[in-house]
Amino acid sequence: MFDFTYYTPTWVVFGRGASAQTGALTAAAGARKVLIHYGGGSVVRSGLLDRVKASLKGEGIAYVELGGVVPNPRLSLVRQGIELCRREGVDFLLAVGGGSVIDSAKAIGYGLTNEGDVWDFYDHTRRAAACMPVGAVLTIAAAGSEMSNSSVITKDEGMVKRGYNDDLCRPRFAVMDPELTLTLPDYQTASGCVDILMHTMERYLSSGDHMELTDALAEGLMRTVMEDARILRDDPQDYEARAEVMWASSLSHNGLTGCGSDGGDWVSHGLEHELGGMFDVAHGAGLAAVWGSWARYVYRDCLPRFVRFAQRVLDVPAEGSQEETALRGIEAMEEFYRSIRMPTNLRELGVRPTQEQLETLARMCSAAAGGAKGSAKRLREADMLEIYRMAL
Repeated sequence: MFDFTYYTPTWVVFGRGASAQTGALTAAAGARKVLIHYGGGSVVRSGLLDRVKASLKGEGIAYVELGGVVPNPRLSLVRQGIELCRREGVDFLLAVGGGSVIDSAKAIGYGLTNEGDVWDFYDHTRRAAACMPVGAVLTIAAAGSEMSNSSVITKDEGMVKRGYNDDLCRPRFAVMDPELTLTLPDYQTASGCVDILMHTMERYLSSGDHMELTDALAEGLMRTVMEDARILRDDPQDYEARAEVMWASSLSHNGLTGCGSDGGDWVSHGLEHELGGMFDVAHGAGLAAVWGSWARYVYRDCLPRFVRFAQRVLDVPAEGSQEETALRGIEAMEEFYRSIRMPTNLRELGVRPTQEQLETLARMCSAAAGGAKGSAKRLREADMLEIYRMAL
């Protein structure tokens, strides 16, 4: 077991009608003027935006609005948000939406409290010294940004997608009402479930020491999400499954499932970030499309973990060699992806990169990693290119 530090400062309010407490939570955080940051029409059409505004008004809190966040949130809107907040004297950022909205709010928070270009943090040329406080009203269970230290932003020029992790950005509170996710499209629900799973799988399928208790928590979380994803495939209105998935979203990416490990592998995320930047695909779907190829490329170097994953999470019987068990586990995971209508390769994802694009993807992934990345197996540009090729 590795030594670790576990920090989760987010106050969580979970359940039906939880959004009514948004104003009180924001007031308790000391806010005087808030930026309400959100995406598109669903927050407006559902009436949630009006309810959030009413909750803030009830506490005497002034606000300004900035909508327009898209999946793979853009740096250009972050910069607009920074300018708006400075002009209006905003002192608190309230994200109403999913991970993209929360990530965008976090980036605005960095830009407001640090000199220079906010992209520097995502380009990893310097570290942030502060972040304006953020609160979240969650509408999509997927990214886990409502309790995490991470934020992922896409730079419009060149569509470069990069993440930055820092405890400074962890939200002060997260309002989680599973009913807000009942109207999500099936594809978005399934993609979110893959994202949740991958946040734990990245930490679980890694080399080095692990902690038995953390492993058990991770295995239980993964089995639960897979079961609930199948339930929601057949009955999108199942509140209990929605609630389980929403809570799993937070626990999968707040650091809990990595306690005692080496921090995780994260190559699949790196590979997908480049796909998301180049082709603007849904994050969870992109992860599903590359995971099997990554797994087959690295499993021999991390065999005990893949065997345990196959047996403890996917109920694969221990028949034949360890290598055969691991491969059956990979196949079982891909079958799960297919069962919830997620892709298992780039063609099914709907993208057909050229050889030149594949080489660009690998080069950018390697550059973003500082040359090499991975715990299950240390990978460089040539390895990443081969995984992309295998995923065709």
